[in-house]
Amino acid sequence: MPRRGFLELILLTGAFGVQWLNPLRALSALFSRKEGPMMLPKPTHEGSLFVEEAIKRRRTVRSFSSRPMKKQDLSQLLYAAQGITEDHGFKRAAPSGGALYPLDVYTVVGDKGVEGLEAGVYHYIPSGHRIEHVTTGDRKEELAKASLHQMWMAKPPLNFVITAQYSRICSKYGDRGVRYAMIEAGHVGQNIFLQAEALGLKAGIVGAFEDMKVINVLGIPKKHEPLLIMPVGYRA
Repeated sequence: MPRRGFLELILLTGAFGVQWLNPLRALSALFSRKEGPMMLPKPTHEGSLFVEEAIKRRRTVRSFSSRPMKKQDLSQLLYAAQGITEDHGFKRAAPSGGALYPLDVYTVVGDKGVEGLEAGVYHYIPSGHRIEHVTTGDRKEELAKASLHQMWMAKPPLNFVITAQYSRICSKYGDRGVRYAMIEAGHVGQNIFLQAEALGLKAGIVGAFEDMKVINVLGIPKKHEPLLIMPVGYRA
């Protein structure tokens, strides 16, 4: 065991007294604790591709290679989707009705899909530009099966899943908030498309899936509603 882990074990034993006298229970508690959110590489605000060219090149792609993606590219894509674009504020890359931001972006990363990142499902936290690990393991094939067996989705290194929590926006706008959330999802999707082009990547977009199966693959609460899935990677 690393020295730091050993010291943590001692502290745990001291803090919880006799209930921690069993070393196996102490070890189990130590190693089952979830890691905190992970900082992503700082996104860039300058690129080599004009937006006009990115719009011209944009295509929906369904044929991908399994070539791994750089963590910097993942960072840039998430920033384009929902990143905070103010130095001292909270406004994000995509417009949102009332700046209420009902959307969440999850990334389903495959085995060796992103350099330096374990396979699993990650939740993007715009504040601090971070991701948190939701579930472990390569879930791309499960996600493809949940999307009416569109197995081409399992080929690229990752899939973005955009979900909505309508309560965040309907509390102000009532039922019309659902419409605003869906409009926002379209903005996020287009941002991902254009950012992928600027990075030399390609993206697809999927709206045919079984909601509850997607939620189960992600391992998230049922209050989320999946709106879009976007596979991203290098074109085959």
